[in-house]
Amino acid sequence: MADTKHGTATHREIERKYDAGADGSLPDLSGVAGVADVIDKGVADLDAVYYDTADQRLAEAAITLRRRTGGSDAGWHLKLPVALADGVRDEVHAPLSDDVPRPLAGLVRSRVRDTPLVPVVRLRSARAVRHLVDGSGTLLAEVSVDGVRAERLHGGPGATAWTEIEVELGETADPKLLDRVEKKLRKAGVRRSTSSSKLARALSETADGVLAAGGRPAGRVTHPQPRTGDGAGAHVLAYLREQRDALIAMDPAVRQDLPDSVHQMRVATRRMRSAFKTYRKVLDREATDPLGDELKWLAGELGVDRDREVLTERLTTALAEVPRTLRLGPVRARLRIWSIAGRTGSRRKTVAVLDSPRYLALLDAVDALLADPPLRKAAAAPAGNVLPEAVRKDFDRLAARVDHALALAPGEERDAAMHEARKAAKRARYAGEAAKPALGKPAKRFAKRMKAVQSVLGEHQDSVVAREALRNLAIQAHAAGESAYTWGLLYGREEAAAAARERELPEVWARAAAPKLRAALGD
Repeated sequence: MADTKHGTATHREIERKYDAGADGSLPDLSGVAGVADVIDKGVADLDAVYYDTADQRLAEAAITLRRRTGGSDAGWHLKLPVALADGVRDEVHAPLSDDVPRPLAGLVRSRVRDTPLVPVVRLRSARAVRHLVDGSGTLLAEVSVDGVRAERLHGGPGATAWTEIEVELGETADPKLLDRVEKKLRKAGVRRSTSSSKLARALSETADGVLAAGGRPAGRVTHPQPRTGDGAGAHVLAYLREQRDALIAMDPAVRQDLPDSVHQMRVATRRMRSAFKTYRKVLDREATDPLGDELKWLAGELGVDRDREVLTERLTTALAEVPRTLRLGPVRARLRIWSIAGRTGSRRKTVAVLDSPRYLALLDAVDALLADPPLRKAAAAPAGNVLPEAVRKDFDRLAARVDHALALAPGEERDAAMHEARKAAKRARYAGEAAKPALGKPAKRFAKRMKAVQSVLGEHQDSVVAREALRNLAIQAHAAGESAYTWGLLYGREEAAAAARERELPEVWARAAAPKLRAALGD
């Protein structure tokens, strides 16, 4: 992935680090299965300065930002860990400059906010590089032996040195090769490094950089975790922290325009906002309501691009299913023009939102609330008493809305009522998901049933939105002297799809509202 406008480039780095043996030598790897040759690429002298906040917020998140000279890839390097993937990181490169490049600063903004980035560690390495290649000369892995000297630049003087072995997988190589190389290294007495990166090791080994309890760098300013025991408050706060962490983690993914990133970021905001509403007996709404309003704002800003993308995919798929003989006029071209017009500037606006003072203030406010939560009396009560009651209230709210929608005749009023029921179903689902750690399988089953209801109602709402777009496309086509037949045909198909969902809803709702399921939640 590359961003030519800002001069950045990204690649997926898959590597493993090892502590070199006493003599610092590399075992013979020529016998590793699949490796035809080991090519000596010489020694490179590397000089890297790592940047972080004074309280090491990037280090705490296993993120590294460095300015490096020497070697074949001199420049700025930002390494972002990939979720649920050990030893896998996305590395973003930018050309050499005196200051941190703006694109890279943006990718860490959710972590550092307005706190300055300062040099914290300097690493100078003598890197002996060897390439493992197959019979055709294709690079399978790059193996390096690094003699590292680390000097602390912030937080007091300190220096350390070590030798490590690094194995980085080639772009097209099978990841199983790393296991085969590791087997060979282990036979030679080489073991995996206990540090996730050179920076982490440097911080832990330099004089004032010993890691504190819990793996946090010494000197890192963190909010104290409130003492809530094992009551309802502890469970709700744990869930909220998960959503806060997801929100912050998805920020750089949205900026990089990674697949599904906007959707996942919106989900985190919605889950947090929903939890504020559901668990009002646990957290004081005078403190959470303003945050909920800001989360709603953020979800709405993120939704402009995402909603248009989803709608475009739906209409494009629907149009492709229409027989060619029924596609009258330049329908593909008109849909493409409509889609491009809607997307113009939307990505730029999304990044502007993430750079805005309002967004950064929201992140700070969420941190502050979780550090000093406005707990109510019910927070100290057993989770098994408080959480089921909150979940049932959300269910009752959903039940009233579904009953109201089903009692209406088909038409705009029913469409609007089903949309309101959909929002209630989503809230009930999130309530069940939040309660799963405390309530176990009953909450899991409840959330699954609520998701089924939400899906039916969501598909119905998607049809409502699609029909409005198709109507506008038909109007535009007619005004341009084109046939509106195909748009009318698609409109009719969407009407039929909505009617099918309306017929499906009573049965899905009956399963979700089963007395047995409610009884499992203590009703």
